[in-house]
Amino acid sequence: MSDFRQDTAVQGRADMATDAGLRGFMLGVYNKLALGLVISGALAWVVGNVPSVTQLLYVAGPGGAMVGMTPLGWVVQFAPLVLLFGSMFLMRRPTPVMTNLLYWAVVATMGASLGWIFLVYSGASVATTFFVTAAAFAGLSLFGYTTKRDLSAIGTFLIMALIGLIIASVVNMFLNSSMLYWIITYAGVLIFSGLIAFDTQRLKLTYYELGGDQAAMSVATSYGALSLFINFVNLFLFLLRIFGGRD
Repeated sequence: MSDFRQDTAVQGRADMATDAGLRGFMLGVYNKLALGLVISGALAWVVGNVPSVTQLLYVAGPGGAMVGMTPLGWVVQFAPLVLLFGSMFLMRRPTPVMTNLLYWAVVATMGASLGWIFLVYSGASVATTFFVTAAAFAGLSLFGYTTKRDLSAIGTFLIMALIGLIIASVVNMFLNSSMLYWIITYAGVLIFSGLIAFDTQRLKLTYYELGGDQAAMSVATSYGALSLFINFVNLFLFLLRIFGGRD
């Protein structure tokens, strides 16, 4: 009986240590995500509200409305995609330093590329949509963290749906269909909402798989913050299409 009680106590302490480690790991991801969103939002505001910076990236028409982008603007616009796709080929063996640099580079370029939202939408609607997105993100991520249901099958479906969404978006650039535009918008909200929950659960499982490897967990923290950052930004942009009030 005493051996049973001792074994139970040891197991209980191990579970508590694991849970504390998991909470610390997830807190590190969320802190990095939050700081990334603040920096990205600040850069977007500067690009959209400081005339000297705005003129470097966007071309204004006679009435002051944005009518296009400068060569530098196009470079900044596609920089996050170049960084993400380039990292898939160049970072075969990611290190904490490399993934950390990748995260902050994507955060900075993504923020700069989003300055147009302040030129198109009112500041009040941007702020309101951001807080709606933050509330939705918190609930969805909490669900992914606490649910006992395996979301891997749903995640596979969402990734396939995301590919379809990208193809449909490219096609609609030529068709310019209003109906397809709104189908893409609402589908985007659903897809990225699901990906937030899926990626949160995947991060939780990744922590257990790493078995306390500090270097690997540092890499996972950056990659985890990056995936959630991309999900957050895309959910925000799709919600902005729905709730955003144009200037």
